[in-house]
Amino acid sequence: MSSEFNEKNFSIKMDKSIQSFRKDISTLRTGRANISMLDTIKVEVYGQKMPIEQLATVSVPEARLISIQVWDKANVSLIDSAVQKSELGINPQIDGQIIRLRVPDLTEERRKDLIKILKNMGEKAKVSIRNIRREANEDLKKKLKEKIISEDQNSNYEKNIQVLTDKNIESIEKILEDKEKEIIQI
Repeated sequence: MSSEFNEKNFSIKMDKSIQSFRKDISTLRTGRANISMLDTIKVEVYGQKMPIEQLATVSVPEARLISIQVWDKANVSLIDSAVQKSELGINPQIDGQIIRLRVPDLTEERRKDLIKILKNMGEKAKVSIRNIRREANEDLKKKLKEKIISEDQNSNYEKNIQVLTDKNIESIEKILEDKEKEIIQI
């Protein structure tokens, strides 16, 4: 352990937590085609599970269409099968080595389900931020007990960590709000 308390380490951890949250919600299917929808799908090829982007070129030529240009013809049926088994709820259309995924409109019920999932993800992200704050405060208590930092320093660091926590939770709220608008939008 370093002798002095390092706020920056905890700030970096919180930033990583938010980046992870952003990546997680980008896989949620809205009414719009998005390459990151395929991030969670792994294809069993060459004796291992691989992401689709390592087996094909993925693009979004239209707002509601994902095009997958498979490099090896032998992998077309494997990718097709992996997409069908996924939670996307999309039936692939195969045309030679091109797989097309038409993203259907979301039903009202599906939108409500997605919003519930989104809010749950948001709550987990907030808990993650709070856990980092708790970890920082425990580190401060330890350093105060060992007389590495003074009472005044401890108080200042605690305030700074709380400000950082509040700022990051506010950021999560904003991301949630934006994604919810995207899901509700028809």
